[in-house]
Amino acid sequence: MNHDLIPNRPHPQRVRARWAAVWARLRPQAERHAIILALAVVLAGAISCETVTRTVVVPPHIPGATYVGSEACAQCHENITRDFKTATHARLQTPGPNAINMGCESCHGPASLHVESAGDRKTATNYRPGSPRVASGSQRQTIINPRRSSENCFECHLDKRGSFELPHHHPVAEGRVSCGDCHEPHKGSATKGGGTALVSDIATCGKCHTAQRGPFVFEHEAMREGCITCHDPHGSVNEKLLKARNQSLCLKCHFQQQTGTGLYIGSVEHSRFLRTGTCWTAGCHEAIHGSQVSSSLRF
Repeated sequence: MNHDLIPNRPHPQRVRARWAAVWARLRPQAERHAIILALAVVLAGAISCETVTRTVVVPPHIPGATYVGSEACAQCHENITRDFKTATHARLQTPGPNAINMGCESCHGPASLHVESAGDRKTATNYRPGSPRVASGSQRQTIINPRRSSENCFECHLDKRGSFELPHHHPVAEGRVSCGDCHEPHKGSATKGGGTALVSDIATCGKCHTAQRGPFVFEHEAMREGCITCHDPHGSVNEKLLKARNQSLCLKCHFQQQTGTGLYIGSVEHSRFLRTGTCWTAGCHEAIHGSQVSSSLRF
């Protein structure tokens, strides 16, 4: 067909030449957009690792050891593996052929040396909390005990590592407290007293903080909700691990109301009190956890 004889229709060669000129002009911009799109995909993948609802597990490493599967652990630790199916951490197990790498060894490391040594739990001689090292020969470490070092827990719970770096925190990094003192890894909820348990977390915190546990004649209602209503147990920028600073913490529950006659919290006008300091330091509500003599928690 002779395209030159068709009215108002450009010749194909001229069309191709025109598109070639357009592409030559747009190509640098298109390539730049392709690079940006590729970077966006990479960043999206990186962000997804931090935002997925499931944990990306990095099992600990023991030089010279291989994975043997949780069934080998059950031969000696039947009392633990029996209840492990009820544990929060049971979700770290996987069915099928992947199970050999996911289970007990997700936290304790590959257990072949531990099994071969008939359950030897010897810790390396040059071990120190937070930085475990494996010695050689007869002193070689065969298994990892997360109670001795929280570094194993931090492999998954990265946000908690940051919390323990805050100015006020439980002395986990210092080795005086371990995650296992407050959490139960092997059965039930990982948070002792949490979830649907019949006891609040005061049962856990009260093991160490006996003076705050009570019982009290006049109890602060917040104690019924649990210690974490006011405290962040891992770390905080505020003293005493408080979730908010000064009276801002109290006003989360005790609402204030400004009226023509003053500033009321409850039925009491508080304008003159708020100028003197924090609720529990101004001589008003010093017994913040509970009192044996004052319904206003004054002492």
